[in-house]
Amino acid sequence: MTMGLIRELTLLLSPKFLPLRRFGDGEFRLLDVGCGNHSASKTKTLFKNCLYYGLDRDNYNNTTEDYNLMEEFYRVDLESGSLAGVPNGFFDAIIMSHVIEHLHDGLAAILMLSSKLKPGGIIYVEFPSVRSLGLPSMPGTLHFCDDTTHIRLYDVKEVVNTLLTKGLKIVKAGTRRNVMRIAITPFAFVYLKYVRRRPYATAFWDILGFASFVFAQKNTESGVTEPA
Repeated sequence: MTMGLIRELTLLLSPKFLPLRRFGDGEFRLLDVGCGNHSASKTKTLFKNCLYYGLDRDNYNNTTEDYNLMEEFYRVDLESGSLAGVPNGFFDAIIMSHVIEHLHDGLAAILMLSSKLKPGGIIYVEFPSVRSLGLPSMPGTLHFCDDTTHIRLYDVKEVVNTLLTKGLKIVKAGTRRNVMRIAITPFAFVYLKYVRRRPYATAFWDILGFASFVFAQKNTESGVTEPA
């Protein structure tokens, strides 16, 4: 019971994982785009029956154990590489969290990746909001330009319209405001800055509206012809 409660609290504090709760303890195929920082291990801890596939242009803070948990790792640069090796209509879910802001044409990447979803499959895209341009600089990125690898700012409407052209239904979109994370903002700040001694900007993301998100589902019969 204690482990179940910890798992539920972890899910509630992890916005990118919340859409995956619909799968419960069942088996599902997940494509995690931008799968660094031990994402495979974190995901498999929460969803033990998840068939995890990772996609990234390089190894970013992952261990051999992380890669061993993956069904497959696709090493692809979304700026110049091909997704031909990633099967179409294959995945139940795609997560693309804080990736498109590092791409010159993140919308093209979203278009290509949406073809990889099964009918009924879901996609969650998260990225810095326009609002982030008005936030102060802080270690860990609170202002869009704090991260020098950010090269383009996207708006919710253009991401939504990109997915609509592929026949997806928008389930929810807007500014990320996780109530649980807002409630623990002061504690998260103290923990990150003084206990972990790590960049602490993420403690303020939800209360200040740093990130935008789009959560969409592919229609069972979209009427859109997918590329071969």
